Amino acid sequence: MNVLIEAPPATDAISVALAGNPNAGKSTLFNALTGARQHVGNWPGKTVEKKTGALTRGDVRLDITDLPGVYSLSAYSLEEVVARDFILDERPDVIVAVVDAANLERNLYLVVQLLELETPGVVVLNMMDVADRQGLAFDVDRLSAALGTVVVPATARRGHGLDETVAAIVSARAAPGAPFRLDYGPAIEAEIAALLTILDRIPAIDRLYPPRWLAIKLLEDDADVAGKLAALPDGPRLLAAAVAARARLEAALGEEADTLLADRRYGWIHDLVGRAVRAERGETATLSDRIDRFATHRLLGIPLFLAAMWLVFKVTTDLSAPWVDWLDGVLSGPLSRWTLALLDAAGLGQTWVAALAVDGLLAGVGSVLAFVPVLLSLYFALAVLEDSGYMARGAFVMDRLMSRMGLQGRSFLPLMVGFGCSVPAIYATRTLNNHRDRVLTGLLVPFMSCSARLPVYVLFAAVFFPGRAGLVILGLYLLGIAVALGVGLMLQRTLLPADSAPGLVMELPPYRLPNARSIGFHMWQRTRGFLQHAASLILLTTLAIWLLTAIPVGGQGTFADTPVPESAFGRVSAVIAPTLQPLGFGSWQAGGALLSGLVAKEVVVSTMAQIYSGSSDAAEAEASTFLSDVGEIITSFGRAVADTLRAIPGLIGIDLTADDDSAEAGLSSAIRAGFDETSGGHAAAAGLAFMVFVLLYTPCMAAVAAERHELGSKWMWLSLLGQLVIAWVAALVVFQAGRLLGGG
Repeated sequence: MNVLIEAPPATDAISVALAGNPNAGKSTLFNALTGARQHVGNWPGKTVEKKTGALTRGDVRLDITDLPGVYSLSAYSLEEVVARDFILDERPDVIVAVVDAANLERNLYLVVQLLELETPGVVVLNMMDVADRQGLAFDVDRLSAALGTVVVPATARRGHGLDETVAAIVSARAAPGAPFRLDYGPAIEAEIAALLTILDRIPAIDRLYPPRWLAIKLLEDDADVAGKLAALPDGPRLLAAAVAARARLEAALGEEADTLLADRRYGWIHDLVGRAVRAERGETATLSDRIDRFATHRLLGIPLFLAAMWLVFKVTTDLSAPWVDWLDGVLSGPLSRWTLALLDAAGLGQTWVAALAVDGLLAGVGSVLAFVPVLLSLYFALAVLEDSGYMARGAFVMDRLMSRMGLQGRSFLPLMVGFGCSVPAIYATRTLNNHRDRVLTGLLVPFMSCSARLPVYVLFAAVFFPGRAGLVILGLYLLGIAVALGVGLMLQRTLLPADSAPGLVMELPPYRLPNARSIGFHMWQRTRGFLQHAASLILLTTLAIWLLTAIPVGGQGTFADTPVPESAFGRVSAVIAPTLQPLGFGSWQAGGALLSGLVAKEVVVSTMAQIYSGSSDAAEAEASTFLSDVGEIITSFGRAVADTLRAIPGLIGIDLTADDDSAEAGLSSAIRAGFDETSGGHAAAAGLAFMVFVLLYTPCMAAVAAERHELGSKWMWLSLLGQLVIAWVAALVVFQAGRLLGGG
C-alpha cells in the first residue's frame, strides 16, 4: 500500500479528525493510514486514550487524530465530550466520518451531527466486504449528494480505499462544499431562525461556535453547551431565549424539543437509506446470527464466555512462561558472566561495581523484561477476541452479573486476567469505555491472586498444612474474590458511585477472521506503552532493594559485601517487624521477605531462602567460554520454543509438560521454627495469616506503575495504602482467630 511509504518533508499540513461509532473500523483505518508513525497518550486532563499519527503523501502531510468511538455528539459521556470539544476547540481542517456499511442507517446519526458542525468532511463507507456478503448495494452518488460530501467505499482491514480516502481529504480541504443543512420542519426551523437572529447580535458567542449548530444544541437543552454559555457575556440572555423556544415547541407539537430533533434526523436518515441502499438478496440469517444463538444465549452464553476467558488466562500464563524462563536464564547466566568478565578485565571484578551491575542493573532489567512475554501473550489473546468480534458478545453476556457491582460486562476480562498477572490485567482495563469503570476495575484487579503469589502459597501450605495444602490454596483464591466483591461494593457506595444505569446499548459487530497485521500492531503498541511508563519504576525499585542490601549498618562487612541482617535492608526489615507482631510473624526475616515482595511477589520465597539459609547466592560461576555461552542461549531458546509448542495442547486440557517440584526440607524446617518462635507456638495460624497478607497487601511495583499510568496517582496511592491496611486487618483477624481455635 503506497500510502504507507515515507515521502519527503511536507510543505502543507492538513489536520484530520477520525470519528465514528464503536466497532465501525475507525481505529483500523487510523492504523492503516499512519502505520507506526503514531503516538498514544491521554487527552489533556482526561483519562480517555488519545491517538495521533501522521501520513505524508507528496507535498501534503496529514496530521490525524483518532477520536474516541461514540454513537452521538450529545455529550452524555466523557468520550462524547472529548470528541466534540476537539472538533470545536481545535478546529480540524477535515472530519473523516467512518461508518459501518452493513449498519449504515444507525451510523448515519453521528454523521449528521458531525456535518452540522460545518467542518469540511469525508464519509468512509467502511466494511464493504461485510456489506457485500449481506447482499447490500449502495448508490454512492446519491449518498454523496444528500450528505453534501464525498463518500468513499472502503475495507480498511484489507487496505482497500485508502488512496481514495487520502485524495478525498485533500480535496475536501482544498474545495469545501456548502455547509450541510437538514430541514427540521417549519416549526423547528422558525425557532432556529429566531435564535440565529439573537446570535447575530452577540458576536463574542457567534465566533466561538457554528451559529446554526449552536441554535440546535440550545433547542436540545445540551447541558454542556449551556454550562459554557452561562459564563459568557450575554450567555444567560441567549439561554433564556432557548428556554422560551423549547416551551413553544413543546406546546405546539406535544413533544420535547430534543425528541423532535432526534425524530426528524432519524426520519431523514431512514428515507435516505431507503433510496440509496438496496438488498440484492432476501433477508437471511447470517453466520454471525447463527453463532450468536449460542454465544449470547441466556444460559449458554456465560459458560462459553468463561471458557474463552480461561483460554485467555492460559495463553497469558502458559505460553509466556517458557520465554520468561529463557530471558531469566540468559540474563542470570551468560549475560551476567560476560558482564563480570568485562569488569574483571577492567579490574572491577571483586568490587561493588560488579554487584551493582549484576545484582542491581541486570536483575532490574530482567524483572522488566519478564513482563514482555506476558504482555505480548495477553495482547495477542485480547486482539484476537476483539478483532474477531467476540469481545462485544462477552461484555453482553456478563453485563447483568457485573452490573451488581456497578460495572459493565467487559470488566470481567481484566479481573480474569488478574489471576495470571496484575500488570497486563490493569492495562486490559483500556478495553472499558468508561473512566469510572476503568478505575474501579483497576482497583479490584490486585485482589485477584496473581500467579506470582502461587509459589508462596505452595511453600507455606506445604510447611504448615501438608495434608490440606490444595484446600488452603483454593481458599486463598476464593478469599481474594470475596474481598474484591466487598471492596467493589464499598467503593460503589462511596468514592465511585455508579452513574444512572441506562439499559445496555452495545454494538455486536459481525464475526470475522482476525487480521494478523492488526493483531501484531496492537501487541507491540500496548507492550511499548508498558516499557515506556512502567519499566523505569520497576528498575528503580529493584536498584533500591539492592542498595539496601549492600549498605552495612552498624556491623561487620563492607559495601555490597555485608551480611543481610547487618545491612540497611535487614535494619529496615527489623523496623517493620514490630508492626507484624500482632499478625504472628513479627520477625525481620518475614518483614524483609514482604519488603522484597514489593518488587515481585515470587521474590518472597527466594528472599526467605536466602535469609534462612544464610547464603548470598554468590556461588562461583561455572567455567565457561563465550562460545559455550552462545550455545547455551541458542539451546535454551530452542527449549523455550519446544516448551511453548508443548504448552499449546495444554490450552485445551492436554498436559504434555512435566513439573519438577523439589521442596527444600531445610528451608521448610527453618520457616516453621521461625514462625513458631514469633507466634508463641501458633505457627500454623501465623503461616495462614502470612499467606493472607501476601494475597492482599500492596501489589508489586510493576502493578503500581501500571495503576499510576492507567488510573492516575491519586488512585494508585489509594490502592497502595488501602491494600496494605486491608491485608494487615485480615491477617490480624486470621491469626487471632487461629490462636483462639488453638491453631498451632
